[in-house]
Amino acid sequence: MSDAQPPQATEIAAAVRQVLGDSLGYLYPAALRVALRHDIADHLTDGPKTSQQLAELTGTHAPSLHRILRFLATRGIFEEDDNATFHLTPAAHVLRTDVPYSVRSTALLFTDEMYWQSAGRLEDTVRNGTTAFNDIFGAPFFDHLPGDEEREQLFSDAMDTMSATEQNGIVASYGFPETGTVVDLAGGLGGFLRTVLAGNPGLHGILFERESVLQRHKLDEPVVEGRWETAAGDFFEHVPPGADFYVLKRIIHDKSDADGLRILRTVRAAMTERSRLLVVDPVRPPADVPPSVTLSDMVMLTVFEGRERTEQELEELLAAAGLKSLRVIPTPGALSIVEVAPV
Repeated sequence: MSDAQPPQATEIAAAVRQVLGDSLGYLYPAALRVALRHDIADHLTDGPKTSQQLAELTGTHAPSLHRILRFLATRGIFEEDDNATFHLTPAAHVLRTDVPYSVRSTALLFTDEMYWQSAGRLEDTVRNGTTAFNDIFGAPFFDHLPGDEEREQLFSDAMDTMSATEQNGIVASYGFPETGTVVDLAGGLGGFLRTVLAGNPGLHGILFERESVLQRHKLDEPVVEGRWETAAGDFFEHVPPGADFYVLKRIIHDKSDADGLRILRTVRAAMTERSRLLVVDPVRPPADVPPSVTLSDMVMLTVFEGRERTEQELEELLAAAGLKSLRVIPTPGALSIVEVAPV
């Protein structure tokens, strides 16, 4: 029996409101997706509008749209004034398509049915120990994407958007040498590699990705002209050999131990004794885990087969691949840089 005092009536009432509100929490991302799909934030950039005006612009049912926007306003997405007119808020600004800090594509990905349906089967995941994604969509996440062009593009755009919010801090946190070659493995559209090269003018870069993703890369900019190349391939099979630095950014954390080990062994086979591997992922502390890391760990549980690992768990995985951690470098955001060398 617990020695804690029974809750008071006011505490019980607050707890009831919290639990029942949380039970309907799925309505918020559902409403948010409506606003995203109809670009409501973009329609408000030239000034506030009523739901009737927004409905005419988006081809939606005005009374229903008003109820959606009113609900989102309770969470700080849009603001409704006394004239039933909706305004942009700071949170709505980051949903615009015409700002460099937009997270619209990432929010669209996180509210996509790939995540949504998998979350709906979370009980099965807890029972079986594996994500329900494979059962729902017929293949693991990264095997499913190449067969769905629209979602593959959405994923690439979302990861590029997310990277844009963190890459400057990561690059500033690590002291790259004046010269050398950096290979960004599964580096998406190349935003992180571009930032590395822009901040280190003596480096050469290789963006290693699937061919379908490389076709949309963003490396063709004057600041890095002549210092990059692309290479298509599968990091489960091979990666470019002999580079000075290899980067696995937000890669290992969404993989099972078995798949993570396969990737690390492939990279180890390509490394020289002087090569370094940078594993850039959240590193879960043993206590006082940040909420962002706990939330990310739930995504790994729900959609993928990975998890946010502790430093010790990462070291065990690295050791099995013939690698060792030299140091863990914090960055301004949720990610850490684990600098890795061959054993």
